[in-house]
Order: sequence, then C-alpha cells, then structure tokens
Amino acid sequence: MKILAIDTATEACSVALLHDDIITSRFEVCPQQHSQRLLPMVDDVLKDADLTLSELDLLAFGRGPGSFTGYVRIATGMIQGLSLGTGLKVAGVSTLEAMAHEVASLGDAESSIGVTNKYIAVASDARMDEVYFAVFKQSESDITLVVAEQVCPPHDAVEQLNELAGLNKQNVIAAGTGWSAYDALGQWLQQCTTQEQAQVTLPNARFMLELAQHAHENGTVTEATSVEPVYLRDKVTWKKLPGRE
Repeated sequence: MKILAIDTATEACSVALLHDDIITSRFEVCPQQHSQRLLPMVDDVLKDADLTLSELDLLAFGRGPGSFTGYVRIATGMIQGLSLGTGLKVAGVSTLEAMAHEVASLGDAESSIGVTNKYIAVASDARMDEVYFAVFKQSESDITLVVAEQVCPPHDAVEQLNELAGLNKQNVIAAGTGWSAYDALGQWLQQCTTQEQAQVTLPNARFMLELAQHAHENGTVTEATSVEPVYLRDKVTWKKLPGRE
C-alpha cells in the first residue's frame, strides 16, 4: 500500500511515504516555517520513491490535538487540497498516539523495562498552563488507549496517573514536551526509574503510517470535505487590549 502522511501539529514539520514496505521521510523542527517547508518535503519524498500523487492509495495527517491558532490547521488545509485534487481518502491520526507508537518502536533493546504492562504517558505543552494528555498501555501485541485524550492542567494529569490501576512508576515511559514545561509533571517523572522520557518529544509523520493503514483496514477513513483537526480546547482566552472591550 502507498500512503503519504504529513504532520504540522507542533514545532516539528514532517512528511513520510510508505511504498513497497519502504519508508521515505523528512523531519524538521522549524517553528513558523511549516507553510514554506511542507510542500517541498512532500515533493522530496515522492521524487525519492519515483511516485506521483495519483499513484498513492491513501493520505494521512496529524489531526492533533492542537491549538486552533496553531500549526495543526496547516496540515489540515494541505491534506484537504491533496485529497480534493486526487480523490484519495484521508486518515486522521492522533499525534499523541503517533508519539506512543514511536516510543514503542524503540524496542526492548533500548528499554529498561519489559514490553508487557508498559505504560506510555504522553503530555504535550498546550500553553496556558495546560497539556494535551493521554496514556497508552503497551502489551506484546498492541497498544491500547487507557486514559482518553484531553487538555488539562498538569496537576490533573498527575492525579490521573496516580489513580490509574496497574500503573506504577517503574513501568512508565513519558513522551512529549509537557514533562519539561511544567514542574508538576517534571517532579512526578523524577520519581520514575525509566530514562526513555527525553527521546520522543514531538510527533513524527513516519509513525503515523501504520496507524493510517489500520484506519484504512478498519474503514475509518474519510472524504476531503469531512477532514477536521482535533483541538480539544473549546475556547482560547486572551487579554483584551485597552479600549477593546
């Protein structure tokens, strides 16, 4: 199956292409440059694989969670344009789940704990003293969501971790930027015995390809007109300027 995946939900911009079980990808941390870098990166991976858009089977994008005023809209708009131009279906992939799959891909050789009953806690800085948060459980066969995606204060994330049945601080691996951004999470993490938390901080389209393929197999792909990002936060607060009540 030939799948193109793109992601711009965070400071990172990434593109990945699956073709004949070979993955070609680009990944850059380029704040404020996603609009300029995304299309050239798409062109690069297609040229490397000697493919055109019309030869693809599926498109995928990092659907967030992310901010309405942030980067997530760039990939959404791009994937809609590509889908409308080609008629291809689209798979929206959770950026938090993609990060969990990247953590899982590190393998036991680099892990200080076994695969069975491993918990992957993903917390990405959502600004305004909140994080995008979810927890996944990894077994030998799959990864399952055990704490639903949400936007919440860091101390709420800590409370949910402490209350999660079966979780202890010896079998947790953390991913995302939230752990270094907020003291409540950082202090909780310091009590863990694992050291993998710093290795995966931003989502990568490379790890969205398998999830997109699963979406295709499960029939959960969509048309271009139905593509939507996930914000989680219903509103954005800001300080009004003087005279603008």
